[in-house]
Amino acid sequence: MLPNKILGKTGLRVTQLGYGSMGLRGPKTWGVRVVDESQADRMLNLVLDSGINFIDTSPDYGICEQRIGRYLSHRRDEFILATKCGCVYTQHENHLEIEHHWDPDVIEGNLKASLGRMKTDHLDLLQFHGGDAETLVNAGLIDLLKRFQEKGLIRFLGVSSKLPNLRGLIQLGVFDTFQIPYSCLQPEHHEMIELAGQGGSGVIVRGGIAHGGPEAVIQRPVLNDVWQEAKLDELLDEGMTRAALILRYTLSHPHCHTSIVGTCDEKHLAENLEAATAGPLPELLYQEVTKRIHRTIHH
Repeated sequence: MLPNKILGKTGLRVTQLGYGSMGLRGPKTWGVRVVDESQADRMLNLVLDSGINFIDTSPDYGICEQRIGRYLSHRRDEFILATKCGCVYTQHENHLEIEHHWDPDVIEGNLKASLGRMKTDHLDLLQFHGGDAETLVNAGLIDLLKRFQEKGLIRFLGVSSKLPNLRGLIQLGVFDTFQIPYSCLQPEHHEMIELAGQGGSGVIVRGGIAHGGPEAVIQRPVLNDVWQEAKLDELLDEGMTRAALILRYTLSHPHCHTSIVGTCDEKHLAENLEAATAGPLPELLYQEVTKRIHRTIHH
């Protein structure tokens, strides 16, 4: 059974392995991993059948929201649904151009469209897709989300962000959750995760596998170099993949409540489930990985 945690002050119990749906964005967007309708249907239902109960999406992930509505709306009570707002996108002939605007009409339009696409009367979590504390407060957007909450359209409000904006957003003390990028190869947000968690907020880690490792579908050579220089292959136990080490390292952070991992590959999903079920790394292994990464990054 997948380990789970309470998502901070929301009180929601989430599986520590969540599902990031960006890979279901469909054609004419960007990059690789384009899947057809039957594969999207199979993958989304497999995610729930596997016990994962947290799904993260966004209006600017192509046709992700439509697919969630199409294939999972009949199972709405089986999962916690999180999406984002502030999203303005233009569909060009062969790619999707994305911008983020901090305007009440955009936020309201995002919410209305998301509810319609996903065939639901409420979102469990609505997250600003970026932004900084001053802008969101001055534009009245946090108050707007609270009004949505009072109407029962959303249950909780969060923000998906990173440094340098994260500290100011945490200090506002208004967000139920924070979505933060983090992996052992990119650990610069370690303290921010701690700060958010200590303040009682739920912490959703993104990029736990995608942001690192020679096995990642989308390659990031800088992070591969960190892996090689830190000689992390030496630390892999028999049968442990690089992706498993990275995911289990993320789950070892005491304030990581769930780590959203996106895949459209059934084999990768099975491997992620196995790694998450194994839980955090043994303490000595965790410390050794940390030490080697620190030495590599700061040498």
